[in-house]
Amino acid sequence: MAEFFPRDAATAGPGLALFLNAGDPPPDVLEDLVLMLDEEGVECLELAVPFPDSVTDGPVVRRSARRALDRGTGLDGVLEFIARVRPRLRHLRIALLADWSHSLKHRDLAGATRDIAASGADGLLVHALPPRLRTTYHVAARDAALPVVTTCYQRSSEATMAEAAAHASAYLYLVAHYGRSGTAPAAGHAALAGTVAALRARTTSPIAVGFGVRTRDDVEAVHACGADAVIIGSAGVERIERALDEGSDPVTGFRDFVRSVRPPVQIRTGS
Repeated sequence: MAEFFPRDAATAGPGLALFLNAGDPPPDVLEDLVLMLDEEGVECLELAVPFPDSVTDGPVVRRSARRALDRGTGLDGVLEFIARVRPRLRHLRIALLADWSHSLKHRDLAGATRDIAASGADGLLVHALPPRLRTTYHVAARDAALPVVTTCYQRSSEATMAEAAAHASAYLYLVAHYGRSGTAPAAGHAALAGTVAALRARTTSPIAVGFGVRTRDDVEAVHACGADAVIIGSAGVERIERALDEGSDPVTGFRDFVRSVRPPVQIRTGS
């Protein structure tokens, strides 16, 4: 099983997961970008199979998905991309995000899960999975030896949090704010400390916090709440969009963004 965030958060800060839509930038550029993330020591790429009109995404991510869809990006092509790039990665883990209705509904769930695992994906997050299929999905993922990313909100019910903690075999994605991606909680990320502690008592899997994380200060606030990792989506996707609009190199721009949000590594001194 892949260890998504193998760093010592006490000395090196939280692990970093970055969200991108497959197909934005185009696959040849995306391949160079993924290899760059590996060179930079980024722990996780949340790579989404693009889908249209997501109600949980803000305008930046929705425009990205539309560009990717206009390039013909679909699940089969994304799995081929992962299979091609995965053997060249030393550190980076890839968590595939797939929407149930757009990418999985018309496939055999067990077969699709096996195909995703066979591609080399290190984990899977299914968006908008119908509750009636959760048990079937978890059995299929377990049979395919495919770690699962689960999600919950700060204000989720106790039952929802308990279920998310019980099934998070890759990591648990704590959504910081009920709304659209790119928006931050009004009280700040540090206010999630109580929720992180409650989830920590229920799972040994890493807890990653996302939504509204844009700057190094935001990353440090997530670290302060006790999370193992931070997930950045819209702010990074915006860098891709800017580079495409300006005709500049998306890989260079994204590298600069990654370096701008990572806190300096603290050196632990012995006695």
